[in-house]
Amino acid sequence: MIFSMQHNRFFLILLTCSTFLAILWPNLSEAQESSLHPESVAIIVYKAFPNLPKNNDYQRIEDGKVNPDSTLISRFIRYNQDVKKRSDLYRLDWQLTMADYLGFNESIKLDRYPGHSSLQTNPMQADIDTIRSLKRSTRRALIDYIASIYSPTDQNPAQKSKTKEVITPTTPTKPTLSKPGDANLLLMP
Repeated sequence: MIFSMQHNRFFLILLTCSTFLAILWPNLSEAQESSLHPESVAIIVYKAFPNLPKNNDYQRIEDGKVNPDSTLISRFIRYNQDVKKRSDLYRLDWQLTMADYLGFNESIKLDRYPGHSSLQTNPMQADIDTIRSLKRSTRRALIDYIASIYSPTDQNPAQKSKTKEVITPTTPTKPTLSKPGDANLLLMP
């Protein structure tokens, strides 16, 4: 009798856990697939924009060696993700981050900037100066490209211009005057 109660309890716990995992498993795998490391995204961006400065000559605090993975773009992405907690999926969030660098939105805090605690020299001002020195078209293309990496379901900007949605204007209709009994239509059935 005791064995069967313990067996039933174990079976119930096992069933609950397996149901829980069955529900969450697709979400967990999607989350793992969509989480891209800023350093790996930076590599992709630098392949697409080979003339973009890397600003990766900063030395680590711990050993004094240059950290080649801490690039302008990886810090830009980390600032968006970790410091500002903005979404990676939306172009507007990337535009807000770019506006921070340009001094038009929120001010960037020196003590919260990516690399401030791991690099001997805080790269914030040099990164801001580099972003500001880029042409407007380069900054726009950079935002579009980063957003397309994180949101691959969207069409890329070149395809969007080709497939414009046709919107037909509708003529607004004049509202009609109410008739006796129209107020009864608002009553709940």
